[in-house]
Amino acid sequence: MAVVIGVDSSTQSTKAAVTDAATGRILAVGRAPHVVTGEHGARETEPDVWWWALRDAVANGLKEADIAPEAVTGIAVAGQQHGLVVLDADGRPLRPAALWNDTRSAPQAAALTEALGGPDAWLARTGSVPVASLTATKWRWLREHEPARAVAAVRLPHDFLTERLCGQAVTDPGDASGTGWYSTATGAYDPEVLDLLGLRPELLPVVAATGGTRAGSLTARAAQALGLPEGIAVAAGTGDNMAAAVGLGLGGAGLLDHPVVSLGTSGTVFTATRTRPASRDLAGFAATDGTYLPLACTLNCTLAVDKVADLLGLDREDAEPGGGAVLLPYLDGERTPDLPHATGLLTGLRHATSGRQLLGAAYEGAVFTVLRALDALLLACGLDPEDPEVAARPLRLIGGGARGRTWVETVRRLSGRPVLLPESGELVALGAAALARAAATGLDPVAVATEWDTGRGRQLPAVPRDQVTWNRLAHVLDEASTALLT
Repeated sequence: MAVVIGVDSSTQSTKAAVTDAATGRILAVGRAPHVVTGEHGARETEPDVWWWALRDAVANGLKEADIAPEAVTGIAVAGQQHGLVVLDADGRPLRPAALWNDTRSAPQAAALTEALGGPDAWLARTGSVPVASLTATKWRWLREHEPARAVAAVRLPHDFLTERLCGQAVTDPGDASGTGWYSTATGAYDPEVLDLLGLRPELLPVVAATGGTRAGSLTARAAQALGLPEGIAVAAGTGDNMAAAVGLGLGGAGLLDHPVVSLGTSGTVFTATRTRPASRDLAGFAATDGTYLPLACTLNCTLAVDKVADLLGLDREDAEPGGGAVLLPYLDGERTPDLPHATGLLTGLRHATSGRQLLGAAYEGAVFTVLRALDALLLACGLDPEDPEVAARPLRLIGGGARGRTWVETVRRLSGRPVLLPESGELVALGAAALARAAATGLDPVAVATEWDTGRGRQLPAVPRDQVTWNRLAHVLDEASTALLT
C-alpha cells in the first residue's frame, strides 16, 4: 500500500494523518501538543516546538497504522495562518513566532492602512485590509520594537516546516495571501507594500504555483529525524483554511461557490471561487489551487454561547428558541461586524422568558452574525444570497459546533438552507494529504480530494426559514447605538 502523510500544524497541536494514497482512507492520526505562551495580547510559540511535534506526530501515526516507513511516498504541511517566523543566516529561529491571535500589532495595522492610502488601496492590491492578525502588521511591530535583530529569512509557520523537510524556501499562493504583502491581483509579492514595510524580497520564500506543487524531496537529515525514506515528495503545502477547502473538494477541479460554515471558538465562512474578492467585510485570500478563497470571521461563536450556558447553569444543549428575547453575545468585541469594543447585548426580556430561551437566544445571536457574514461573502462572489439556485446549495457545516444538535438546528432554522455534515473531522489533514499525493504524482490536489470523496457527509434537508427571528435580530443589530453595544 502506498501512503501519504498530511500534516495539520495548528495553534495548539500537530496531527499527522497517515492516508491511503489510492483511496484517501485515514489509516491513523498521530498527535503531539504545542506550547503557546504570552500575556497582554502576546501569543507566541517557539518554531522548533512545531518541528518536534511534527516528528512525534509522524512517528505516532506510523506506529498506530502499523505501516512501514518505506510505504510513504509524499508529505505536505498545512499550518496555522499568519504567524511570523524570523530566522538567522543558518535557518535558526531568532525569537518565538508571533501567532495569528497575537494582537500587539493592532496600532501598526491602523498605521499601515493609512500609509498606503486607506482600505480601498489595500483591497485593490492584496484583497484584505490590515488587521492585527496579518503577518505584515507583526513584521512592522517587530521592526519597531526589536530593530536590532539581524533577520536573514522571513517565513510563515507552514513555510518553516516545509523548509525543514526539503531544504527549500517555498510557500504557496493561499498562505502567502494572508501575509498582507502578497498581491492577489498580480499573483506575486507586491513591491510597493514590501517597500512600505521595509521588507527585502530576498528574505521571502518562492511562491509555488499551488500547494500541491513539489517543493523538493525529503532531505537525509529530515528523513533521519522523521524515520521516513529520503527523497520522497514534499509538497509546497498551504494554510489551514486552504487545506480544509481542498479536503472538502472545493476548487477549480471540484466545487466552486459552495459555502462552508465553520463553528468553533470563532465562526468562519468561506468558499472557493473564480471571482477575486475585494470587500472590507472579508479577508480576500487566494486558494491553494489557483482560485480564490474569500473568508469572513466572527469572534464570538461556540465559546461565547458556552459562557452564557455556564452563567445560566444549563447544559449547552438545554436550549429552546429565544422567543422575543435577543442576545448578541459579543463578549470579546466583534470582528464582523466591525465592533472591536462591543460587549454582549440583551433585549426583549419578559417575565415569561425562561433560561432555556435565553440560551437559545445566544445561539440565535451567534448564528445570525455568522450567516450575515455569509451573505456578505456570497455578494462579494457576485452571487445573490436570495437566488433560489444559490440558496439550494447546502451549507457545509464543520468545526466543533457541527457536532452539536442545537447548533445544527439553529443554522438550519435561521438559514432556510440544506446543511451537509461532513463525515471526517480531519479535513485540514486530509487536504494536506491530497497535496502530498499531488506532489508525488503531478495530479491536481482538488481533483485528488474529489476522487477520494473526502468531503462526503450526511445532508439534512432545508427547513422553512424563521424570518421573524431573523428580522428581529437584524433590527436590533442595525438600530443599536454604539453606546448600547459598548
